[in-house]
Amino acid sequence: MSGKILVTGGTGFLGAYIIKELVEKGYKVRAIRRENSRMPFYIPSSILDKVEWVEGDILDVIFLGEAMQDVDAVIHSAAVVSFSPKNRHEMYQVNVEGTANVVNIALEQNVRRLVYISSVAALGRTLKEQSVNETSKWENGKMNTHYARSKHRGELEVWRAIGEGLDAVILNPATILGHGDWNTGSCAIFKSVYKGFNWYSPGRNGFVAVEDVAKATVMMMESAITEQRFIVTGDNWTFKQLLDTMAEGFGKSKPSKQTTPSLMGIAWRWEKLKAVFTGQSPVLTKESAKVAHSNTTFENDKLLQTLPDFKFTPLDTSIKDACKKYLDDLSVTDGQ
Repeated sequence: MSGKILVTGGTGFLGAYIIKELVEKGYKVRAIRRENSRMPFYIPSSILDKVEWVEGDILDVIFLGEAMQDVDAVIHSAAVVSFSPKNRHEMYQVNVEGTANVVNIALEQNVRRLVYISSVAALGRTLKEQSVNETSKWENGKMNTHYARSKHRGELEVWRAIGEGLDAVILNPATILGHGDWNTGSCAIFKSVYKGFNWYSPGRNGFVAVEDVAKATVMMMESAITEQRFIVTGDNWTFKQLLDTMAEGFGKSKPSKQTTPSLMGIAWRWEKLKAVFTGQSPVLTKESAKVAHSNTTFENDKLLQTLPDFKFTPLDTSIKDACKKYLDDLSVTDGQ
């Protein structure tokens, strides 16, 4: 693939690492950034300077048509990830309507290839302990967050476009971890541990290094595989194991208090009340509390069999590396 690659959500956590992977492999990259977005400080400027940045919104079809001109492939990673009710409307707009716009313009412009970054959330969760693979079917249920529903509906737009002739593949990453802005998204888990958060939930989940997702995305873009989905997850860990490993990486005390559903209920209600007075998004919500108590594992066999040259980074290795980089960030800040 020798043409230009368009990346949506280029300043987002995963989007930034996808750009890094593309540039390092010699691709010409055009990336979409929103007007109020900041450049990812955790990606070297030598990488970002090689990108053709275009400012706009995937909800604007005129802009999208211009952004996709002379593009060989699209990696659609733009999304709103939130468990807060106040972001719900925007999340459905971006994750569903925005995805519909991207695939529709890709069809109109005869874009040769599209990789859609979905989420394992789009495969659904249930109350029972479960192992999820690519054959799992979505079930409507109270364990599914609005984020999950929005990504599931976004996937339906991609499958519809595939039916209309779009050459596309869907990737479903588990919770993505790594070095980024620890004030947002999954990176905020690192900040909580560093600040001495002492609670852990009894749940289990899939986790994956951000660099691994970026690498798998580009490898899948380069392949001829189409009309399929792939779960991208490195390890299935308990939340206790995750937080303990982060604490070790920071040289902090490991969390020692286990939550219960009733305690989590009190906690998210307290966070909701605090948000009313502070105007800030709550750290914990009713939806994220449910996820923390679910016991779901995700299988990665299909991806590993399809991409035999691809290997996942051990999760403890990627977490310790991220912790070191966060500590480096703090030392730079403290030295200024």
